[in-house]
Amino acid sequence: MKLNLQEIPRIETITKKDFIKSYFEPQKPVVITRFIEDWPAKDKWSLDYMKAIAGEKLVPLYDDRPVDYKDGFNEPHAKMKMNDYVELLKREPTKYRIFLWNILKEVPELQNDFRYPDFGLRLMKGLPMLFFGGRDSHTFMHYDIDLANIFHFHFDGKKQCILFDQKQNKHLYKVPHSLITREDIDFADPDLEKWPALKNAKGWKCELDHGEVLYMPEGYWHYMRYITPGFSMSLRAIPRNPKNLGKAIYNVFIMRNIDNLMRKIKGQKWIDWKNQQAINKTHRALS
Repeated sequence: MKLNLQEIPRIETITKKDFIKSYFEPQKPVVITRFIEDWPAKDKWSLDYMKAIAGEKLVPLYDDRPVDYKDGFNEPHAKMKMNDYVELLKREPTKYRIFLWNILKEVPELQNDFRYPDFGLRLMKGLPMLFFGGRDSHTFMHYDIDLANIFHFHFDGKKQCILFDQKQNKHLYKVPHSLITREDIDFADPDLEKWPALKNAKGWKCELDHGEVLYMPEGYWHYMRYITPGFSMSLRAIPRNPKNLGKAIYNVFIMRNIDNLMRKIKGQKWIDWKNQQAINKTHRALS
C-alpha cells in the first residue's frame, strides 16, 4: 500500500486572472511547464553555469542527519566552495544540499537572468532563494516558517515533490514546536505498518523538469527529492489567509524562540520528547 497522492495538474501557461481563480483562491497546487520561456535563465541556468559565475563563493551545506539539540536554527552542517560542490554533485551521490541561499546577496548579476512574474500576488523581491541537491538527496517533510505562497522554479535535472495541506497535520506525525514531521519517515517509500496514520493522509505529487514551476499554496507541507543533481529557485508571497498569517507570526517570534530556549535548558531530552509526542498525538487521533 502506498501514500494516497494525486498528480498535481500540469498546464503550459496561465493568465493572472485564471491563476487567482483556479489555484490561488481554492489553494490548489499546479505545475506550469512553459512559463519562463522568455527568461535568460531558461537557457543559461545549469550546474556548470552556477559553477562559472559563483565558483569561489563559500556555500552552506546541509545533509539528512537528525536534528541535534546543539544545532542552531538552520545552522549548516558543512561549507564548501561552489566549484567543489558542483564537482561533487556531478561525480557521485551526496546527501549535501544547499537551501535558502539568497542569490541577490551572494551573486547579484544572477538577477538579470529572471523576472518577477505577475501572478496577482505581491512577491517578496528581496528573498529569491536557491536550493541545490545531489542524486537521491532529499529534504525532510516540512512546511515553511512563514507559511508563504511559494513558486518553485526548477533547473538542470529532475525533482520529485510530495505535498500535503495543513488539514493533513493529524496524519503526518508532526513534531510539536517545529516545522517538520518525524525525520525517520521515508516519504518516497514509507513503512505504513510502522506509520499507520499516513494511510489517511491525502496529498499531491509531481516530478519537475528543467524550466517548470510548481505553485505550493500557503503552508503546504513539502518533501523534495532530487532524482538527478539539480537546483531550484523559490519566489514567495506572504500568506493572505489571516489564520495562516497569524501562524507565521507565531512561528517566527514565539515558537522558534521557545524551541531554542528548551534546547538550551533540556538538551537532547527536549528533542527526544518532541519526537515521542509526534507519535503519541498522531496515534491518539488515529484511535
